[in-house]
Amino acid sequence: MGLLSFFTKKNKEDLDKGLEKTKSSFLGKLSKAIAGKSKVDSDVLDSLEETLVTSDVGVGTTLKIIERIETRVSRDKYLGTSELNRILREEISSLLEENASNTIQGFDFPKRAEPYVIMVVGVNGVGKTTTIGKLAHQFKSSGKSVVLGAADTFRAAAIDQLRVWAERAGVQIVAQQMGSDPASVAYDTCASAKASEADVVIIDTAGRLHNKVNLMNELGKIKKVMQKVIPDAPHEVLLVLDASTGQNAIEQAKQFTAVTTVNALALTKLDGTAKGGVVIGISDQFKIPVKYIGVGEKIEHLQLFDRVEFVDSLFNE
Repeated sequence: MGLLSFFTKKNKEDLDKGLEKTKSSFLGKLSKAIAGKSKVDSDVLDSLEETLVTSDVGVGTTLKIIERIETRVSRDKYLGTSELNRILREEISSLLEENASNTIQGFDFPKRAEPYVIMVVGVNGVGKTTTIGKLAHQFKSSGKSVVLGAADTFRAAAIDQLRVWAERAGVQIVAQQMGSDPASVAYDTCASAKASEADVVIIDTAGRLHNKVNLMNELGKIKKVMQKVIPDAPHEVLLVLDASTGQNAIEQAKQFTAVTTVNALALTKLDGTAKGGVVIGISDQFKIPVKYIGVGEKIEHLQLFDRVEFVDSLFNE
């Protein structure tokens, strides 16, 4: 059923449904690329390159995939277009496999001495707060105690929205007034979680990119004060990106990775777009594992990313 035991039949059904638009667009373009051809030649490869680029895989990643296929064509001498689907699937899966995660795997994990801290970053509007709420629900459903920290104090709406999600997920939240010091909120959250022996801390942060220096300083300060309570926090810096924005998501990833260390990605709104190929490009370009994907609006529609299941859903007609 895939590499990891967490993937259930329901997960697979949700993933298949969530990727319908991307799959339909991608397979349609792929069919046109090989129409009337029996052999993988330069024309087919040119058409395949165009298919991948227009599917938001990205130019750099596309060229890497084409180069790998060219190597196989050269080695095998004759390669039929009937085999192209399988080969493309193998190469994309291989690219995704190269970016292993050093964060916890799954929502259920052995009890730790101190809470596992996730600091969530991303611009406003990508589904950051919603992702935090869904993460909290998944951890809570796996038997973990969760504390949310409303450290996006720049917007009152962000604090209010996080309160709503905390209530829906049935988890604790630590919040202060709008305009409070974000680092103070993060400190209080970690202290509260440690005192109550909570399993997971999820810290929301402001999504402003208009001043990179201020953002870098703010995130750096948040990390520093958390480490006064939990020395190796944050264990996971999760960048949330909106898959429906395609190449703009890649630009956001560039901006955030330039100001802070990111070791996990969440791609939201895959169900509402034909641009799901951006998952492949972002993972390859930044060498950061995609850890979570959003495949629907419901609270349970945030999944741990399984590269095997993702590629199967993308290619199965």
